[in-house]
Amino acid sequence: MRAVTYRETGPSSVLQVVERDVGDPGPGEVRVRLVRAGVNPTDWKFRSGGMPGGMSYDEVTPGQDGAGVVDAVGEGVTGVRVGDRVWLVLAQHGRPHGTAAELTVQPASRVAGLPDGASFDLGACLGVPAVTAHRALTSAEGGPARLGPGALQGRVVLVAGGAGAVGNAAIQLARWAGATVVTTVSSEEKADLARAAGAHHVVNYRETDAAKEILTIAPDGVDIAVEVAPAQNIGLDLEVVRVHGLVSIYANNGGDELTMPLRAAFGKNLRFQFLILYTLADDLVRAATEDVSAAVESGALRAGEDAGLPLHHYPLGDLAAAHDAVEGGAVGKVLLDIADA
Repeated sequence: MRAVTYRETGPSSVLQVVERDVGDPGPGEVRVRLVRAGVNPTDWKFRSGGMPGGMSYDEVTPGQDGAGVVDAVGEGVTGVRVGDRVWLVLAQHGRPHGTAAELTVQPASRVAGLPDGASFDLGACLGVPAVTAHRALTSAEGGPARLGPGALQGRVVLVAGGAGAVGNAAIQLARWAGATVVTTVSSEEKADLARAAGAHHVVNYRETDAAKEILTIAPDGVDIAVEVAPAQNIGLDLEVVRVHGLVSIYANNGGDELTMPLRAAFGKNLRFQFLILYTLADDLVRAATEDVSAAVESGALRAGEDAGLPLHHYPLGDLAAAHDAVEGGAVGKVLLDIADA
């Protein structure tokens, strides 16, 4: 099979297209013939050496997300069969080989059914973005451990950076769960994408007093802030998140150091959640994959320009260019085309 690998960290030029054997699945494992793979920011950060663990193996096939068809199952696997359409989560976490390949062998726990009618493009857009968004939305005080229709009814969710992949998933999942969704953006182009994703209110923080506008929409404050840039936005979060509210922080855009006035957070009894999927407990990943699949099946999670998530396709052999596009801030989702759908 063809795969893209690297043997040392560094610029995207360390990625090489190679031919590799693919093994049979062992007990509890599934082999998937991939059609699409998703590219995430952590892929290039691991590859470049910007995150620990990027070179934990002699050779790495990057890629956490993907979608395809099961072509073999190991002993003891239940729930998926040969021929099933599936999507993958955390495919390269704790393993040398992920989804930048024609086939991948994965633990069955990292393989979820792709509902009928959902495209492989959509399946490859789930994984890291949707599971991250799910976790960000499911830890509010008195809120649900799971998502579903009505789970966030009556709540207001603020999504910072609604035009990003995680922001897009958070908007769609929060709306599916019944929340009123407010999002902040930096341009009219991104505002259009956030509206397409389903945001009820879009605030361009470069053109207006964002805190004033958000508090006009939600006078008592928002229940959850899904935060991508805490170093820049902490002042806004402290101002607009309600008493006993939650700030879910999943990225460090705009700065690696977070400083905040503690009494302002004390005064509102705020809770802060810092999250990354690579250390998330298995039961939480499992709950998220089940809920995300349910959202896909209901039609609540979509991908593409009309869903506020433009898709940028690259062939498998151009993974270096795909990594560069994500590192350069491509708006939407970068995908690898591995096989015909």
